[in-house]
Amino acid sequence: HEAFAGQILANLKALDSDYFAKTYLNRSSKVGEIPLEKFNTWGGSLSIGHPFGATGVRLVTTAANRLIRENKRYALLAACAAGGQGHAMLIERYP
Repeated sequence: HEAFAGQILANLKALDSDYFAKTYLNRSSKVGEIPLEKFNTWGGSLSIGHPFGATGVRLVTTAANRLIRENKRYALLAACAAGGQGHAMLIERYP
């Protein structure tokens, strides 16, 4: 979701930081850089458009269609919810 792009960018920077890994994740080294081509290049809810409250179905439908179109197997979906909550889902495409 475009409204939280800043949060994603901050997380990407943190995951690619040895300091962050050692200080906050109790890891000896960073997770590493995550390739941006793995992210949603089809756009999010603001660019695609959806009625408020239909984020989940929009995410699942877009991910399922993308798996078919790009001939991929897995998609990871995540969305925020009110009050600091959130949800995530891993979907698998069967050939």
